[in-house]
Amino acid sequence: MASAELQGKYQKLAQEYSKLRAQNQVLKKGVVDEQANSAALKEQLKMKDQSLRKLQQEMDSLTFRNLQLAKRVELLQDELALSEPRGKKNKKSGESSSQLSQEQKSVFDEDLQKKIEENERLHIQFFEADEQHKHVEAELRSRLASLETEAAQHQAVVDGLTRKYMETIEKLQNDKARLEVKSQTLEKEAKECRLRTEECQLQLKNLYEDLSSRLEESLSIINEKVPFNDTKYSQYNALNVPVHNRRHQLKMRDITGQALAFVQDLVKGLLNFHTYTEQRIQIFPVDSAIDTISPLNQKFSQYLHENASYVRPLEEGMLHLFESITEDTVTVLETTVKLKTFSEHLTSYICFLRKILPYQLKSLEEECEASLCTSALRARNLELSQDMKKMTAVFEKLQTYIGLLALPSTEPDGLLRTNYSSVLTNVGAALHGFHDVMKDISKHYSQKATIEHELPTATQKLITTNDCILSSVVALTNGAGKIASFFSNNVDYFIASLSYGPKTASGFISPLSAECMLQYKKKAAAYMKALRKPLLESVPYEEALANRRVLLSSTESREGLAQQVQQSLEKISKLEQEKEHWMLEAQLAKIKLEKENQRTADKLKSTSNGQAVGVAQEGAALVTAAGQEDASAKAVPEAVHSTSLAPDVESREDLIRNHYMARIVELTSQLQLADSKSVHFYAECRALSKRLALAEKSKEALAEEMKVASQNISRLQDELTTTKRSYEDQLSMMSDHLCSMNETLSKQREEIDTLKMSSKGNSKKNKSR
Repeated sequence: MASAELQGKYQKLAQEYSKLRAQNQVLKKGVVDEQANSAALKEQLKMKDQSLRKLQQEMDSLTFRNLQLAKRVELLQDELALSEPRGKKNKKSGESSSQLSQEQKSVFDEDLQKKIEENERLHIQFFEADEQHKHVEAELRSRLASLETEAAQHQAVVDGLTRKYMETIEKLQNDKARLEVKSQTLEKEAKECRLRTEECQLQLKNLYEDLSSRLEESLSIINEKVPFNDTKYSQYNALNVPVHNRRHQLKMRDITGQALAFVQDLVKGLLNFHTYTEQRIQIFPVDSAIDTISPLNQKFSQYLHENASYVRPLEEGMLHLFESITEDTVTVLETTVKLKTFSEHLTSYICFLRKILPYQLKSLEEECEASLCTSALRARNLELSQDMKKMTAVFEKLQTYIGLLALPSTEPDGLLRTNYSSVLTNVGAALHGFHDVMKDISKHYSQKATIEHELPTATQKLITTNDCILSSVVALTNGAGKIASFFSNNVDYFIASLSYGPKTASGFISPLSAECMLQYKKKAAAYMKALRKPLLESVPYEEALANRRVLLSSTESREGLAQQVQQSLEKISKLEQEKEHWMLEAQLAKIKLEKENQRTADKLKSTSNGQAVGVAQEGAALVTAAGQEDASAKAVPEAVHSTSLAPDVESREDLIRNHYMARIVELTSQLQLADSKSVHFYAECRALSKRLALAEKSKEALAEEMKVASQNISRLQDELTTTKRSYEDQLSMMSDHLCSMNETLSKQREEIDTLKMSSKGNSKKNKSR
């Protein structure tokens, strides 16, 4: 591919070079021709200059000759002036001399006249020659300037072309270097691609084997597990619940809501139109308050009075259709059963239009037969008659297509799916036709109302009724335009949404299958809702593994904790016994203290009141201290150093008792510490034994894994020997392929060298040029 690209580029460059070379030759030829023309013009200019110099010399000689003749004429005139007085004096003396002088004078006059004529002719020739010379010189100068500008332009073109040729040559040289580098890179890429292709072939082979094994497994599973394929037959596939498309349902509901609003506007406009038409019949051409109207108009008014019973159901049918489209349903033509109801209501309204159409036409003819009806009003009435016929026809056409769209929900073979798009397109065309008809009715009725307002018998009631009818017609026109544009904008979506249904099938084959599918959809939704329960919070897998290790290796295992609880219960029972013992001891000590206080009080009656109060206070302090010691058996009581008026023996006993109490508390705390340490060590020993058991189990598992790994190693060695043989075969094939590739590359290199030589030769030729 690289050689082909190089050849293509060199061919393009050679073609461009040949074109530029031909252009250069043409320009060179043009420059040479212009140079020859400029040289010829320069020779002509030299010749003209020479002729101009000759003429100038002749002019100078003629001017000199004219000066000589002028001097001579002056001399002759002077001589003539001198000779005239002499003649007068010697008039008498000689007539012969006068005759001689007269002859000489006539000769001189003739000679002078000739000289004057010759001088005048020379002046004219000199002036003409001078003018011609100036004209020729101006022409030559202008031509010389134009030739110089052309020569400069040609020289600029030649310089530009030479510069362009040099740039082209430099660009070709750069392209040559770049292509050489690119060829080298392409060779490297070719090698890499060959390696990649080999790897890809191996991967493809592995993938093919893997996929073939998976396919076999899948086929076996399908054959064993799947009882039947429900998508194979359209009857079964139509019962499958399609994928729920909430966006589609919401959009369909939104579109149906917009259509409901437009239908409500149309219903309102139709009610107003029929009602105001009924009022107009009661007023024109004969006012029912003054005179009785014709039986025809009475029957027409009676029928128009029933318009609400035919128009209102249209809005109700559209409302039911809108309510049937919810987020939970599947909206296609097979499931929109309410469309049939709307079609039936539209059919009843069309029957109403057909019933009132003859009376309406006859009523317009009756208006035309009135005495005050003008030709313009009669023409408007005829146009309105045609418009009413078109309106009924458009409604019939619209009802036909809507009835066809309602067939799939009631009759499965009533409308083929291939005709859905054409029917929807025709519905849009019918709506646009309805809009056009309403525009014509609005236009013609406005003209009719304008003409009737100008009649002398037009009452205010008629004018008001005409304005109301015209406003209702305008509202109908606007509503028809909106619904037509709305349907045209959404017809593509309607056509595309028809494929929304069961997969790999043409759709729901019958309304019954669509109804069964909706029931299955409700059951599936209820089942999914029942399955949707809040998940309990679970421990992450990593944390559970860590907790398991801690549970297996922790010192607070279940058995250790049970033993610690048992020991703690025994200690609590012992402490309760000691507490009861010490409570009894405290009560005895309290009794003894009260006796001693009584005895000391009797002894110290003679002492002062202040000392007695101090002794009582010290006794109360001792009582509170003894109570605190009895309340907390585990707390270490502090040594109490008190000074009292009691004897030294009692104070010594108190000191000994306090000392032993402190010693007992210290020993109990040491005993509790030793017990807790022993329990801790026992628990650690049990944990270590469990760890040892787990390590033994893991050792056995690792030994089994070692055996399996050794077997795998032996199997892989066997596979390695087989793969080596296959690789050797492939390497031999690759060497043959590489030899062929090297031959092709050598050919491409030779072609590149030839192209390089040709480009070098062209560059040398360009440089020489």
